[in-house]
Amino acid sequence: MLTQAPRGTKDWFGKDILLKAKIEEFAREICKNYNINEIATPMFEHTELFLRGVGETTDVVQKEMYTFDDKGGRSITLKPEGTASAVRAYLENNMYAEVQPTKLFYFTPAFRYEKPQSGRFRQHHQFGVEFFGSTEPQVELEVISVIKELLNKLGLKDAKLHINSIGGPESRKKYNEILMNFFNQNKDKFCKTCLERMEKNPLRVLDCKVPTCSELVREAPRTIDHLEEDCYNHFEKLKGLLTALGIEYVVDPNVVRGLDYYTKTVFEFINSDGLTLCGGGRYDNLVKEIGDKDVPAVGFGIGIERIILFLENENIDLNVEKPIEIYVGVMGEAVIADAYKIVKDLRENGIKAETDYLGRSVKAQMKYANKIGAKYSVVIGENEIKENKITVKHMETGDQVELKIEEITDFMKKTIL
Repeated sequence: MLTQAPRGTKDWFGKDILLKAKIEEFAREICKNYNINEIATPMFEHTELFLRGVGETTDVVQKEMYTFDDKGGRSITLKPEGTASAVRAYLENNMYAEVQPTKLFYFTPAFRYEKPQSGRFRQHHQFGVEFFGSTEPQVELEVISVIKELLNKLGLKDAKLHINSIGGPESRKKYNEILMNFFNQNKDKFCKTCLERMEKNPLRVLDCKVPTCSELVREAPRTIDHLEEDCYNHFEKLKGLLTALGIEYVVDPNVVRGLDYYTKTVFEFINSDGLTLCGGGRYDNLVKEIGDKDVPAVGFGIGIERIILFLENENIDLNVEKPIEIYVGVMGEAVIADAYKIVKDLRENGIKAETDYLGRSVKAQMKYANKIGAKYSVVIGENEIKENKITVKHMETGDQVELKIEEITDFMKKTIL
């Protein structure tokens, strides 16, 4: 019997799955207020979507994708990120023909074959937002504001906004020439992967995690020093908007993102230890690359596992575990149905109630009620049913209240809710 999950995966249960649900609840509430609509896309897509969308020079495509041939001989890939799928759905379902802009959010599992480490899994879960149809910097402000509001709701404080601009096609073309001249001074010292990237997309070299390469690019020319006027003005407007809204930021030339589709604005939220919480940016050419529509767009992705890691690092407890509010003990088989009727009524009125399923003695049931942290307890026996009287006990103080059976739900609602 196999008893161990595959490396880089985890089982969700107990407090963690409640925490995941709480994070999703916060995110959904924020998106509702921002008029962002939910979308769900398949867990797998045709591999070509990610080759064209994410980019063949990226680590995701070169090293991390889970790709296989299905029974029809088609190359299929488990979704490594959410943006490409959202763009495909936007095109396939003709959302561009509707009144623009189109604003979408999603929760999705994502799969990347990489070394598992704290807050990073081979199967992880992303919350993402994609905003289609506008070239204005207000869109970057909007998606950044969504993230900021989520962090505020979660109580996270150690995650600061880092922004950069990597320019559009014209800026990139000129910058790549300058960058290659810099690389050529030490070309023999770069790793094999970087040498390949230099031929296809030199900007990706800046994202290399190999220590020797990271050191070599430390003094590389900065994208923000080589922007065309349009890109420069866009970035300046964004900075002005962030300042006007009181959103603190750092201009960080090292933020280039690991995916090929980004243009102009890129950003990350990074903590004081240098750990990235989330990232995103503008991708004005991706819709056209995947389909045939020239539609600008901005988006971001944030890992649920990474959020939980940040919560742990900042010792934040969201109190997601609702305590057992009352335990209904059962004294004898004759009253099982009567006791369960009480439990059912309590639950239907929003009260978390538990009872016995193992035929325990009353003494054992009370020990169990203590172990599961029940606030109140009551024992139902034949006498209680016959006399229509029950005694509700506060488990911590020992205080008792005598009630009629039909009064217990109202009593608990007034006491707990």
